[in-house]
Amino acid sequence: MKSLTVSSNLSEIDKVRAFLKINFKDIDISDEDYYVIELSLLEICINIIRYAYPLEDGNISLKIWRQERQIHLEIRDKGLAFDPRESKTPDLENIMNSGRKGGLGIFLTRKLMDGIEYRREGGQNILTLTKKY
Repeated sequence: MKSLTVSSNLSEIDKVRAFLKINFKDIDISDEDYYVIELSLLEICINIIRYAYPLEDGNISLKIWRQERQIHLEIRDKGLAFDPRESKTPDLENIMNSGRKGGLGIFLTRKLMDGIEYRREGGQNILTLTKKY
């Protein structure tokens, strides 16, 4: 299991992307599956950065591991409690017609990943994403 901790700052997103790339270099995975995993991880991390720590910066801890033909990503933060599985499905037509940016990250993650688990434990949000490959 590989791990990384970054501060909740948008400037850290490149470290998250590099962490993912390094840990996938020896995995035989399609470009499409890699893109789905990268998109989902970055969307979750950006949401944590933008919303989990409204008063001060915090940290985001990542773990990645393989089990059989599945990739597991665990994302932890000590920000505000938020279960993305309970997020409402966005009104796609309204978003498209209004030209509003954002609002699709959690929706896409739920649609693209094969599993999404959440728990709040010890003052931490713990989100685990799973993708079969």
